[in-house]
Amino acid sequence: MPTILGQNQYGKAENRVVKITRDGATHHIKDLNVSVALSGDMDEVHYSGSNANVLPTDTTKNTVYAFAKEHGIESGEQFGIHLARHFVTSQEPIKTARIRIEEYAWERIETSDANSQFIGADEAKHSFVRKGQETRLTQITYDGSSWEVISGLKDLVVMNSTNSEFWGYVKDKYTTLPEAYDRILATQVSARWRFNWTDDADLMPNWEKSYEQVKKHMLQAFAETYSLSLQQTLYQMGSRIINSRSEIDEVRFSLPNKHHFLVDLEPFGLKNDNEIYFAADRPYGLIEATILRDGCEPHIPVDLTNL
Repeated sequence: MPTILGQNQYGKAENRVVKITRDGATHHIKDLNVSVALSGDMDEVHYSGSNANVLPTDTTKNTVYAFAKEHGIESGEQFGIHLARHFVTSQEPIKTARIRIEEYAWERIETSDANSQFIGADEAKHSFVRKGQETRLTQITYDGSSWEVISGLKDLVVMNSTNSEFWGYVKDKYTTLPEAYDRILATQVSARWRFNWTDDADLMPNWEKSYEQVKKHMLQAFAETYSLSLQQTLYQMGSRIINSRSEIDEVRFSLPNKHHFLVDLEPFGLKNDNEIYFAADRPYGLIEATILRDGCEPHIPVDLTNL
């Protein structure tokens, strides 16, 4: 039976680039993991092996490093926009470029105020510790005429030690879970949000400010929601973002329920008054949903885990 070629793309995945900006003795770090995927007129390389339309993936890697020098890295979004525009406009066979970026945050180490002039410790502005809260994400897609920017984060672990309940659910002969009227609610947030900026003619968002504000509203909604289900909390987090940030039309969450079960201490003659918990890593409930601005269509892929 004859076969035909379907969707295809190629590129260089996980290019690790660290940009140091030296402002005198004060240094700044941008630490990215950049994956490039290109698609277009690539039929012949699959059918006959002809590389006439193929820009080598090694070239895309080199472009990432050269652009870090030529354009700097103001934000992952801005850097991805520079790359996507370059690949589509400089190579006629390439019709669409997708850039995925993970950003790893660093914070400056505060040195002692002990006036350690001998070793110069109080003058160090070039020492950093890697932040461990979350990994920042962005995906830039450009087809030569319009943009799609989807940013987000992963591995942001949050917990409410009270103000969470879970009861009134369906029960059948396999149900053993007791109803909970005061429980720990914890999750490891994976979130993506889509900007409504699509055209070069429109004012571009402030990517850095937007990220910080989205994270702030997300965390505030988590903390301020008296939760009767993780689904309810998820919806409040997404709604708070959309209602607070006009540049965002869609938010998608994947929230694993990091279960904390009360330990039975009665065999030891002890009462467990919501104090001692077993933190189970698996299996876990997985709650996922998209929240949209009214009148908007969903565009964030259900699964954005593959590079």
